[in-house]
Amino acid sequence: MITLGIILLIIGFVTGIAIVWTIGVIVLVIGLALWLLGALGHAVGGRRHYF
Repeated sequence: MITLGIILLIIGFVTGIAIVWTIGVIVLVIGLALWLLGALGHAVGGRRHYF
């Protein structure tokens, strides 16, 4: 999700499409929040690990 957010940020910035850039920011923030919760040992979505 973090990678997808970064890709959307780059595409939105290069093409100048504001909605793609905004979606990229939202996806990136959600991905970072999930990563942080997983790193702290909290179960995310009912699962402790995703692998």
